[in-house]
Amino acid sequence: MAAVTSAAVAIPSFTGLKAALPAKPAASARVPAAPLAPRMAVRASLKDAVGAAAIATATSALLAGNAMAIEVLLGAEGGELVFAPNNFTVSSGEKIVFKNFAGFPHNVVFDEDEIPSGVDATKISMPEEELLNGPGETYAVTLTEKGTYSFYCSPHQGAGMIGKVTVN
Repeated sequence: MAAVTSAAVAIPSFTGLKAALPAKPAASARVPAAPLAPRMAVRASLKDAVGAAAIATATSALLAGNAMAIEVLLGAEGGELVFAPNNFTVSSGEKIVFKNFAGFPHNVVFDEDEIPSGVDATKISMPEEELLNGPGETYAVTLTEKGTYSFYCSPHQGAGMIGKVTVN
């Protein structure tokens, strides 16, 4: 086994340390200080910063989602089998949210004979066998082709549950 002697281990001493400060420039090398300008301070709390960030995030999400969404209720408070509103206009790319309200089950089917040419009704419609069964359930669609689209609720079409949307 090797022995360690005091000559083999050197432990530095910290007793003589001084902070290193930059040397003062000579009196002739000093630059006169500029007059102090009034300072303006902007004070913001974390609450303000978080609120601003939330607003910025919501704004960018709205802009990315084409700014607005329209909500169409399925069924009326009095039990009527209607879309409310049943005739409305949206901008191209605006989201339409159909929301179960009363008298369900409902669905949203676009009439293939009453939509703009070249639009595939199956891609924008709910499958006819799928239904929104509970309160508040939704179906969302975004229409991009300009024109008029007719739609209906397949279980209640015979009762007059039909609608029309114009896309500008």
